[in-house]
Amino acid sequence: MLLKYIVGDNKNLRSILKDELNISSRLFNKIKNKHVFVNGEHAIYYKDLNVNDVVEVDFSYDDDNYNNIVSNPDIKFEIVYEDDWLLIVNKGANLPVHPSLNHYDISLSNGIRSYFDKIGLNKTVRLVNRIDKDTTGLVVIAKCEYIQECLIKQMNDDSFIKEYIAIARGLVDSSGVIDFPIARKNGSIIERCVDLVRGENAITNYVRLNHNPELDISLVKCRLLTGRTHQIRVHFSHIGFPLLGDDLYGGSLDHGIERQALHCHYLSFYHPFLEEQLELECPLPDDFNTLITQLSNNNLS
Repeated sequence: MLLKYIVGDNKNLRSILKDELNISSRLFNKIKNKHVFVNGEHAIYYKDLNVNDVVEVDFSYDDDNYNNIVSNPDIKFEIVYEDDWLLIVNKGANLPVHPSLNHYDISLSNGIRSYFDKIGLNKTVRLVNRIDKDTTGLVVIAKCEYIQECLIKQMNDDSFIKEYIAIARGLVDSSGVIDFPIARKNGSIIERCVDLVRGENAITNYVRLNHNPELDISLVKCRLLTGRTHQIRVHFSHIGFPLLGDDLYGGSLDHGIERQALHCHYLSFYHPFLEEQLELECPLPDDFNTLITQLSNNNLS
């Protein structure tokens, strides 16, 4: 996990780390005395640099309290992509991404902790994106703090692309933008709602892929421009097209799917170490495919 930078102008090392490599103040304070090198030698952070000096930051150090999550080898997930800096997995349904007080060892993070232990990676489990317990699909795990910070910045400037496939009740418009602020529902810990006064900005773009007129069900592709809790579920319920299986937001349980019909199928972002755009897809889960097959057999068009 070595980050390399070749100096183009005469600058101070601190300036390179903070301004050119965009290392946060918190991370800078952690690495500045032990993990920064210039031309192969350990360097103090206020060192002046010359053109063509090579700055390297070694992120391979063990994290403090990296094992603060219980390891559980029984948690299953599919690895979609892995390199020295990232692990990207396909999460199944009925699995939260984080442990909770009453289920401290049953989450995707517990399974990732077990996998990190297996490969000898003494790093904290750092999730870059999060999806609901019963939403399936792609989850990105950063293997060091720096790449987590880089990807979160991309999320904040809308260059981290997240696309979902959803199945909704009703004839959804052929395409559109849902732009309604979302807030926690009064009196509920879990449920969210559209709230024009208290809500945070939330924007979902969508395209209808297919519609079954007999069952009145639409297959929809959604792209998130923001990342609010339950965003797609709340937005489609609010405009009158709740997701199948999503009984929390008015969805029907009559079509053989017993969870919200939502799957994160595509991610795209810039990989700061590889210096290239990464695009990842994962297939639809079995319950989706079963339902789509049924729809196709009933004149999906």
